[in-house]
Amino acid sequence: MSQDTLDGVDHLKRSIDWKQGLAIALGVPLLILPSLGYLPSYVAAAAIMVWGLSILQTFFQNTAYAELATTFPEASGLPGFVQHVFRTKNYKGKYDKGKLLGGFSAWSYWFAWNPVLSIFAILVGNYLHGLFPALAAHFTEYQLGLLSGLVIFTGLSVVNWFGLRDGAILGYILAAVSLIPLAVLTIAPFATGHVDMANITGNWVPADWAWDAHHILIIFGIFSIALWSTGGWETAAIYAPEYKKPGRDVPKALYTCGVICFFSFVLVEAAVIGVLGVDGVLAEPISPLIPVAHAVFGQAGTTVTIVMLIAAMILIIQTAYLGSARALHSMAEEGNFPKVFGKTNRQGTPFVAMFVTAAFNMALIFTGSIPAILAAAAIGYTCANGISLFAYVKAKTNPAFAKLERPFKAPNGWKWVALAFGLFNVPLCLVGVVYLNSLEIGWTSTWLGFVVLAIFIPIWLYTQREVRSDAEKELRSGAAGSDDVVATQQVDRSTI
Repeated sequence: MSQDTLDGVDHLKRSIDWKQGLAIALGVPLLILPSLGYLPSYVAAAAIMVWGLSILQTFFQNTAYAELATTFPEASGLPGFVQHVFRTKNYKGKYDKGKLLGGFSAWSYWFAWNPVLSIFAILVGNYLHGLFPALAAHFTEYQLGLLSGLVIFTGLSVVNWFGLRDGAILGYILAAVSLIPLAVLTIAPFATGHVDMANITGNWVPADWAWDAHHILIIFGIFSIALWSTGGWETAAIYAPEYKKPGRDVPKALYTCGVICFFSFVLVEAAVIGVLGVDGVLAEPISPLIPVAHAVFGQAGTTVTIVMLIAAMILIIQTAYLGSARALHSMAEEGNFPKVFGKTNRQGTPFVAMFVTAAFNMALIFTGSIPAILAAAAIGYTCANGISLFAYVKAKTNPAFAKLERPFKAPNGWKWVALAFGLFNVPLCLVGVVYLNSLEIGWTSTWLGFVVLAIFIPIWLYTQREVRSDAEKELRSGAAGSDDVVATQQVDRSTI
């Protein structure tokens, strides 16, 4: 199918600038929260270096993504331009394998971002359980997670119903409420002398660490888990169809967010390990910032920290909610998902995709397991990044894309950088995260990840039948219209 958009799919509206895109993406630094205690459990204080290296990896990757986002300004970030690059123009056969690959990458991306909603809804329930004894007396952490998800998803659906501009305004508010106190909580331990550098230098790697096949696979898996958190700032590019000036706004939003993320991820982990030590972090793997706040600010600071973290979690849920909905919209627009997901309301919000995303995450919350959800999501994100980087290589080498305008260009030879990191993601990090999952929580999360990814194939086959059916109806309608024109002409001649 050669048409750029499908009948029944609506275009997103250009209504934001780079500052508003940045505001929505500013929830990304909070993605460190689920893994603050997870990474040190495998690599001790070297987790600080892993976060830094992972952010540097995303700088290399996002430079390629920024070029793609401005080369294909109508495409929604990773899921959009990958589908566009791999789509075969004027394909005549029944099934376009390139189109399937692009659609699968977009589906992987959706599945990677989507569980952010459920993971942080569960975390909100955990923090509420610890903050309010009255709630703890009547509800379990599991029940509070379900209630938190229902309330947050409903509230965000109402806010974002009125368009991306209002979502950006909410991002500004929540950024002020959460990120500024988070920065204070990160910097304060260093300023007050609560950070003991011996906690970092004295336990840099586990005592039993060895560079054998077992630990190398763990490293690949750790980088896959870390990338799920650090790679999130590429979401600033997913709003390319909604930026007023994509060529200027996309790079500004991306790189500004990247610098913020670098210092945030490195300093947050350094502060936590510096105050608590590796053993102290492992004693509070889900919420290590709470004892840090208590050590620095006392009981009152602990309460403020929990309230701040809840606001921060709503911010990252907002970021993931918008990104996931637009990934589904992009898939419908490219003919890789049923066209009903491309429907938008008067404000340009892809409301069907948004509501389905919320419902799917409510189902995930019922599992009640953050590690299982995160591990499965990391599989999807690793696949999405690998295929997206291969798409960049194709876009740079295929003559069909040679003459396209590129408002932002990566340095010369960047296709080889993209190829190297593509291969790092798939197969190395993919194999690593599967191996890590088998050690940590068995094979449940791995099967969950691959089953959800595999579901895309029958959905895609159904969509292709839907697309062909619509095309046939259009042809018949066009033929009928031509017959009417001929009949009218004959009548006109007969009256002369």
